[in-house]
Amino acid sequence: MGRGAAAGAVLVALVALGAAPAAGAELSAVLQEMVYHECHFTNGTERVRYVERLIYNREQYLMFDTDVGEFVGFTPRGEKCATHWNSNPKWMEYKRTAVDWFCKFWYKTFTPFLTERRVPPSVSISLVPSSSQPGPGRLLCSVLDFYPAPIQVRWFQGQQELSEHVVATEVVPNGDWSYQLLVLLETPPRRGLTYSCQVEHGSLEHPLSQSWEMPPDAARSKMLTGIGGFVLGSLFLALGLGFYLRKKSS
Repeated sequence: MGRGAAAGAVLVALVALGAAPAAGAELSAVLQEMVYHECHFTNGTERVRYVERLIYNREQYLMFDTDVGEFVGFTPRGEKCATHWNSNPKWMEYKRTAVDWFCKFWYKTFTPFLTERRVPPSVSISLVPSSSQPGPGRLLCSVLDFYPAPIQVRWFQGQQELSEHVVATEVVPNGDWSYQLLVLLETPPRRGLTYSCQVEHGSLEHPLSQSWEMPPDAARSKMLTGIGGFVLGSLFLALGLGFYLRKKSS
């Protein structure tokens, strides 16, 4: 049974700066009060735990946990607050039912977007130069704009998987609820072989594969084109000369 700590928490930060200081005056104090609301889900909403943390100037002084059922103080101020709030039956009933009116409510709201949303990746292969090793460069597989984060990327040479000399970045969030991943094949590609970057992701029914082959050498291509042109020209010249001689003899 997997345990998922839902990050659907609400963070309220209150920064009390007082009146703006006069020009040249030093700021006398910065007071920061933070309240964290956490919801921990197991097997969907089969078991839900609500935790509230109160922090003052980076120090947690009070916490409420539905598994405990009451406030617990961690500083003299927190202990006073805990005693005061724990003695209020209506307030405690309100907090103990937060799993229903807070956690389960937001679970229904965010679950379609956070856990059911699927965005397939875009995959491309590019040849990037290598300053440390000789050769034509290295192949880079760019896997972009996918959701959720779990993904598997593999390199193939023909039908053979290349499990060695493969370097990948971490899965990086783009900041817009999508992710990206770059996977580099460190061995230089060889001419005449096909390389494939295969991606498996929850948004795909079947693995997505992008293939790449070394393009023909430009100088060699020009030489072959010139030879081909010369051969064709000679052929047409011979045919034309034969036609002319046959017509002249007749």
